[in-house]
Amino acid sequence: MKPVKDIANRIVRYIGMDVHKDSTTAAVRDAQGKIEMEVTLHTEASALVDFLRGLRGTRYLTFEEGTYSAWLHGLLSPHVDKLTVCNPYQNALLKKGNKNDRVDARKLSNLLRLGELSPVYHGSPALHTLKELARSYLTLVQDASRVMSRLKALYRGRGMRCAGTQVYSPRHRAAWLEKLTDPGARQRAALLYQQLDLLLELRPQARHALLTEARKHSGYRVLRTIPGLGPVRVAILLAWLQTPHRFARNRKLWGYSGLGLLVRGSGQYRLVQGQLVVSPKAVQVRGLNPMHNHQLKDIFKGAALAARQHPGPLRDYYQRCIAHGTKDHLARLSLARKIATLVLTLWKKGEVFDARRLTREQAV
Repeated sequence: MKPVKDIANRIVRYIGMDVHKDSTTAAVRDAQGKIEMEVTLHTEASALVDFLRGLRGTRYLTFEEGTYSAWLHGLLSPHVDKLTVCNPYQNALLKKGNKNDRVDARKLSNLLRLGELSPVYHGSPALHTLKELARSYLTLVQDASRVMSRLKALYRGRGMRCAGTQVYSPRHRAAWLEKLTDPGARQRAALLYQQLDLLLELRPQARHALLTEARKHSGYRVLRTIPGLGPVRVAILLAWLQTPHRFARNRKLWGYSGLGLLVRGSGQYRLVQGQLVVSPKAVQVRGLNPMHNHQLKDIFKGAALAARQHPGPLRDYYQRCIAHGTKDHLARLSLARKIATLVLTLWKKGEVFDARRLTREQAV
C-alpha cells in the first residue's frame, strides 16, 4: 500500500481567483475538472496565504492582470507550484455568458486546467526598483507634455498663434499672459505655468535616479553601443524587457513591441488531382499588432528616426530599402525591427555593437 503522503503529493489542483478590492473569490478544480471547493476571502495577505497553505498536493494558481497582480505575484508565488497571471484581453471565453465573481473564478480555474490562458510576464523582483523609476520618469514626461498642450490650446482657442516654444519660456510669459483679456483664462494660464515649472524641475531628478539605477545592470553597457539608443531609451528598455531570454526569437519581440504584422488567412489548401496543395490565395495583412507595449514601440521608432540621421550601417540599411522602392514608413519599420533584433541578439550574447561585423553580414 502506497503511503498517504505520496498520494497527497500527486494530487493536482487548479485554482482560479477573481480578485477585487475587498474580496477574492477562489474556485478549486481537480485534474478531471470537478469543482472541489469555492470560497470567498478578504483580499488580505494573511487570508490568501493561509488558504493556499491549506491545500495539499500540486497547486497551480491563476488570476487576471490588474491593480493587485504585481503585489499578489510576489506574495503568492512562494506558496504554489506555478503561478500564471493571465491577460484578460486575450481570454474571450471569460466574456461569454453570465458574469459574476463565482463564475469568473470557475472559468479561470477551468481555462488554467486546459492550458488556454495567455500569461503576463512579471519579471524578477531585482528589477522592480528600475521599473518604478522608469514609470516615474515617463509619468513626469507625459504630464509635462499634457500641460504644454493645454497651454497652447488655451491660446489657440482665442485665435492666437503660438507655434514653437516661446509660449513656454519664462522670459516671455508676462507678454503672453497680457494677451489674455479674460481674468479667468489668465489665472488658468498662470496656474498651468506653475504646474509646468514644477514638472520640469522634477524631471531631471527622476532622470538622474533612473540612469543611476540602470547603470547597475550588465545589459546597459551592451545596449548603449547600438546606434539610436540613448541612455534614457536603454534604461526604459531594461525596465520593460528585464531579460532578453523571455523572447525565443526576434519576431516575438516584434509582436510585443507593436512592430509585428497581424495576418489573417483561411482555406490555405485546396484539392488538385487528388492531392492537397497550398492555395495561391494571399494571406491578408491587417496592419501591425494592436496588442503591444506602447513605450517599447515609441523607443524603437524613435531609435530608428535617430539612427537614419547619423552615418553608419543602420542608415545605409535604411537607404538601401528606399533605393529598392520601399516606402518611407515601411523602411522606418524595417529599421526599427533591425534595431529590436540587435537589442535581443546582442543582449543575449553580451556583445557590444560592431559596425564592421554588421556590414559584413549585410554584404553576404
